[in-house]
Amino acid sequence: MSSQDIPEENLPAEQDATQVAVADEKHPFADPGLPPHEHRIQDIDERAAKRSERTVALLFTVSMLATVGFIASYVAIPHDKSVFIFPIGHLNALNFALGLTLGAALFCIGAGAVHWARTLMSDVEIADERHAIEATPEVKAKVMADFKQGAKESALGRRKLIRNTMFGALALFPLSGVVLLRDLGPLPGTKLRHTLWSKGKLLVNMNTNEPLRPSDVAVGSLTFAKPEGLEEHDHDFQTEIAKAALMIVRLQPNDIKDPQELAWSHEGIVAYSKICTHVGCPISLYEQQTHHVLCPCHQSTFDLSDGARVIFGPAGHALPQLRIGVNDEGYLEALGDFEEPVGPAFWERG
Repeated sequence: MSSQDIPEENLPAEQDATQVAVADEKHPFADPGLPPHEHRIQDIDERAAKRSERTVALLFTVSMLATVGFIASYVAIPHDKSVFIFPIGHLNALNFALGLTLGAALFCIGAGAVHWARTLMSDVEIADERHAIEATPEVKAKVMADFKQGAKESALGRRKLIRNTMFGALALFPLSGVVLLRDLGPLPGTKLRHTLWSKGKLLVNMNTNEPLRPSDVAVGSLTFAKPEGLEEHDHDFQTEIAKAALMIVRLQPNDIKDPQELAWSHEGIVAYSKICTHVGCPISLYEQQTHHVLCPCHQSTFDLSDGARVIFGPAGHALPQLRIGVNDEGYLEALGDFEEPVGPAFWERG
């Protein structure tokens, strides 16, 4: 159907034609003006406009379904499942489903907006004179009037099917991003507050893999220990040793300044977390004369004779101490877990 097939009274009103300038000596280049405006089929046939409206609504609806499919795929498809897609080959099923549904949701929103603009919104060419950057009150009033006119011509208020499905698609799509936040990892719960140390756990030498006796720790020496039962071949060894690594130092009891440190020690043997409270580096440098331990990463220094308090560097708090004692067989054992979380601070530590 063309505009020649439509009665004159059904055609939209024409705007005033732009005056075409003629070239002269002052203006050697003539203004070509605008070509005659050609009406679209949707402008002259409401049935065609309704078809375009339904097409746009369908695209927005497909976007909503794709967003729901994205969330369902994330929840239902195992992360290690694979599928064969010809001609690509074997793919991770979860990644394929997430990419397909996310792409479809985005594409349908964009395609719906483009089809809406090309078939239903006004496409009348408008020529306007250039003006100064600073808008005059008259220009501002004209801009607002043009905006209102554009909003009216978009038929957003009249074509409720497009409006409602567009709002639905735009409202549902951000849920994809919210669901992806789940991949930041499971909440730690109380795992950061507890280690493998518990009452009765033997202190095992990291080098010899043998339980420690008090006689194995000489005055001025530094020994590293791990909890009984934790072996290097365990699948969670790195995770657990990062919290449970222990350094053991023997001081003269009269050199210990902190009363609690003395009460939690055994014959001058003190056990502290090896994990620096700055960013979690392993502490390995010990000054025998000053009883200071130094973190090699950022030089945080702790005084083991005074509750392992921070005396230098960026660490925010003292090293946690482990209460120790001796069991009936003469081996050093833990009397419980650390009283506070080991390592760096975290936002919910309090």
